[in-house]
Amino acid sequence: MSDLDAIQQSAQAQFDRQSDRYGRSHILADVRDVEAALARLPATANRRALDVATGAGHTGLCLARHGWQVTLADISPAMLDKAAGAARGAGLHVETRQHTAEAMPYPDASFDLVTCRVAAHHFSSPEKFVRETARVLAPGGAFILIDGSVADNEPVAEEWIHRVEKLRDPSHQRFGTPGTWTRLCEMAGLRVIHAALEPMKQPDLNWYLEVAGTLPEARAQIVELVRTAPAEARALFRIADEAGAIMWWWQRLTLIATKS
Repeated sequence: MSDLDAIQQSAQAQFDRQSDRYGRSHILADVRDVEAALARLPATANRRALDVATGAGHTGLCLARHGWQVTLADISPAMLDKAAGAARGAGLHVETRQHTAEAMPYPDASFDLVTCRVAAHHFSSPEKFVRETARVLAPGGAFILIDGSVADNEPVAEEWIHRVEKLRDPSHQRFGTPGTWTRLCEMAGLRVIHAALEPMKQPDLNWYLEVAGTLPEARAQIVELVRTAPAEARALFRIADEAGAIMWWWQRLTLIATKS
């Protein structure tokens, strides 16, 4: 994949480097959010699913357990190896494909479901990603997006979390608000049928930094940002000290859109 832009190269390098940290003990191994989203899908006779930026494959393997014919896609070959190994260990059959989220190597209408979970904030062009998602979805198909987000009316908190995330992992780009993702879906011809923010308690801040392999200098800057967090961010993310550990609540968006 020699045609990656700078943002894509950064994401690929980050997740190749950190792939060993995304195993069964990772917070994303808890797929109750995926199960809840699947329960909201309209019925479909076909069961072809694409999980974009699959990481260690937690979402895609959940789909496979529900009887979907699953393709796991990621920009990182190390992550795809991790996901494929997890599928073998679980006795599940999946296909793996390496490609970006912004250019998918599939014909139009190839899938009945496209999922993307806790990854889109790394993409170089969310607009292209949504447009490609709409293209590869068959009529009647659905798109499930789960990612970090901030409400549309929280600009101070959004800017604060952006600074924290960029220091934690330089491959981070931006969390999209519910309104932003809804507009991108509508521009691509998708109809949003569900969009909701839900607070999600994170493990302590040190765990979050370890997973990303955050450098010591950046860690110190993040700790200072937490110490001096504006009231809007402190309230929204419920920043607190619990027995000496910095705890906080991520804002998680679940959006479901359909293609007519």
